[in-house]
Amino acid sequence: MSTTWWSRLSKQQKEDQDDRASESQPSEKDQRTQKEPNNDVDLNPGELTFEEDTAGGLGRHLGVTSCTLLIVGRIIGTGIFSTPSSILSGVGSVGASLMLWVLGFLLSFCGLFIWLEFGTMFPRSGGEKVYLEAVYRKPKYLATVVFAANAILLGFTASGCIVFASNILVAAEQTAGRWNERGIALGVIFFVTLLHGLTPKTGVLIMNLLSIFKIVILLFVVITGWVVLSGKTRVADPHYNFRNAFAGSSTSSYEYATATFKVLNSYAGWSNVNYVMNNVRNPVRTLKIAGPLGLGICAILYLLANVAYFSAATKAEIDHSGVTVAALFFGNVFGSVAERALAVFIALSALGNVITITFAASRVNQELAKEGIPLPFGNKFWASNWPTGKSPLPGLIIHLIPSVIVIIAPPPNIAYPFILDVEGYPQQIINLFIVIGLFYLRWKKPNAVRPFKVWWPIAVFFLAAAVFLLVAPFLRPPGGIGDTPPLPYYLYCLVGIAIMFVGVLYWAAWRVILPKVFGYEFVPRKERLDDGTVVTVFSNKKIK
Repeated sequence: MSTTWWSRLSKQQKEDQDDRASESQPSEKDQRTQKEPNNDVDLNPGELTFEEDTAGGLGRHLGVTSCTLLIVGRIIGTGIFSTPSSILSGVGSVGASLMLWVLGFLLSFCGLFIWLEFGTMFPRSGGEKVYLEAVYRKPKYLATVVFAANAILLGFTASGCIVFASNILVAAEQTAGRWNERGIALGVIFFVTLLHGLTPKTGVLIMNLLSIFKIVILLFVVITGWVVLSGKTRVADPHYNFRNAFAGSSTSSYEYATATFKVLNSYAGWSNVNYVMNNVRNPVRTLKIAGPLGLGICAILYLLANVAYFSAATKAEIDHSGVTVAALFFGNVFGSVAERALAVFIALSALGNVITITFAASRVNQELAKEGIPLPFGNKFWASNWPTGKSPLPGLIIHLIPSVIVIIAPPPNIAYPFILDVEGYPQQIINLFIVIGLFYLRWKKPNAVRPFKVWWPIAVFFLAAAVFLLVAPFLRPPGGIGDTPPLPYYLYCLVGIAIMFVGVLYWAAWRVILPKVFGYEFVPRKERLDDGTVVTVFSNKKIK
């Protein structure tokens, strides 16, 4: 009898182990997709095969929950807490501001579905880098280098570090001086770099915990807003902003375009899983679940949080709240003590955002180095997982350098809104080429494997919005003054275009000018590093 009991117990334990194994391992169908997402050689992005590109590092360790939190943690950061005031100031009314948040939600979902089609076709790390390489194959490496210029030069997390520093100083009742705010911001970016570079699993754990923390904080803001609207708090007239909500709305296309950039920057992060697909278990299935779920959670919380802000403070108060609109909200509802406590919460949210962005950006930098783009000290070092063999510390250093420069160089009060604008414009250029590429591949490769296929009117709407957002910022705003005086209103567009043009010049020097001047050609070869990572390396062959 005891033998029968033991046999049953052993059988049950084996079944439990099999169940757990099946949850963590890809299905047979998904394994085939991982091995051969598309057999067409013409669709292979870059020089590396799928198996070579996904080799090395920690391997596939992110499931649906971690990927959903990766998106939530990236989206919810500094934007929803710090930019509603500048958006309201730009468009002039509460109604128009709320409509822009709805528009940002719709545009983000349209973009998500386009990225889902690409991401399930090419389940590799790198995001837009991979998709541009798959579509724009000639001139060779041009798309890669132009994307690299944008990803490296604008791939910083300085704004999140600055918001963390400013809110910590508010909580400590300290005045933000010239260097104390910057010193704290520098400490944050160095801490995050070492966290992901030396203890990658701990970094993911902290990232997930802070993402959950952000959801809880926003839920608290939303519920507090409902209580305020019920009229049972110290706020005298919680419905003030919702009477004639569209009164004072701007009529300037420039103002709406600039404000939309800020809204889209607040939603930025719905494509975060696309950047780390080499680390995702069952990547096709996981992406199709985590993408809509993560963005949906954030969109609902964002809209309700804005309603909460507008219920507790007048338009004039929000206009002058600077980067601490949520602190103003809690100050009006609970008093100054709660305002300082919330400043700590916002700082932690900003920290989580920095941790999440840095995690994804380092993988993108690593993928760029794998392609053989010439970098100081050679691309093999930057493509490696040195020193742990599990996490790309060199890729983190690439991300660290521009972040430090942006934190130290410009005045914070002008830098923060200008950085938001500059980051948004080149991304819209990339988005335009991505959606055009979607239609091109539909026409050129109609039979390619597409585990997810976006409805074409959604792609057309996203395309039209991308064109508008590229043209409208050049239209003269009322009075000729933008939202970052004394800087010219069109400056951020020109800076964004210039950064992409730097990529064109770098490509021309690397692939055209120098080989022609010195009489050599590039011969690519592949090398496998000690940590298992495969990289493309170019040798110079003298032309006879």
